Amino acid sequence: MTVTVTDRSALAAALRELKLSGMLGTLDARLAQARAGDLGHIDFLQVLCQDEISRRESHSLERRVRAARFETPATMEGFDFGASPKLPAAQIRDLAALRWLASGESVILYGPVGVGKSHIAQALAHLAIRSGADARFMKASRALAHLAGGHADGTWAKRLRELTRPAVLVLDDFAMRELTAGQADDLYELISERSGKSAVFTSNRAPADWYPLFPNPVVAESLLDRVINSSHQVFMNGPSYRPSKRPGRVVPTGNTSDQ
Repeated sequence: MTVTVTDRSALAAALRELKLSGMLGTLDARLAQARAGDLGHIDFLQVLCQDEISRRESHSLERRVRAARFETPATMEGFDFGASPKLPAAQIRDLAALRWLASGESVILYGPVGVGKSHIAQALAHLAIRSGADARFMKASRALAHLAGGHADGTWAKRLRELTRPAVLVLDDFAMRELTAGQADDLYELISERSGKSAVFTSNRAPADWYPLFPNPVVAESLLDRVINSSHQVFMNGPSYRPSKRPGRVVPTGNTSDQ
């Protein structure tokens, strides 16, 4: 396959016009393969199309990760399961298969401070993004403040839709303190609107201890029964995971993370 400079320039211009810049990035390499006889005409076109698909998938993944607004770049591969033998590693790995997401179920990660609940919550959401879903991470208190602000400026419905839209909503540090009547009502509306969609909750309290935090027992029963009964509950126990993430920490020989 012989391609002149003029031919290449015309092809590059056409690819830009068609917004196929993924092909542009590998065009020279593919042309070299074609000249070497490694690619026939159909093969040449096929690999260029695959290059474009790969570029779009990569950009889509990056966009969804940015939109999730993760607190840290936490992934399941980056979690050190060896940090505590008490962690329910098998249960967490089972959640990594994302069957709960396909079923529209939720996940509750609860246990003492610092055991890695937020890391696992974000890692599960990151896996969901890699599978093609949208996700959003927020501290529970910030999500409630975000909705409350909507009552003041008339954008409450818009803010509710914003939190309803993602396939996975991570509410970190859930049930930290008692809720006001307004917060409980907003949370009820949020959970109701997200019916059939997945959420990941992290909490220092067991789900059974969430009920007294609501000022209205009827709202608590209606909301929490819906959340708790459709969730996979994982008790994460053990020493704090945070010292293992301290900058400059030396990992002892033989203590490797689960990849």
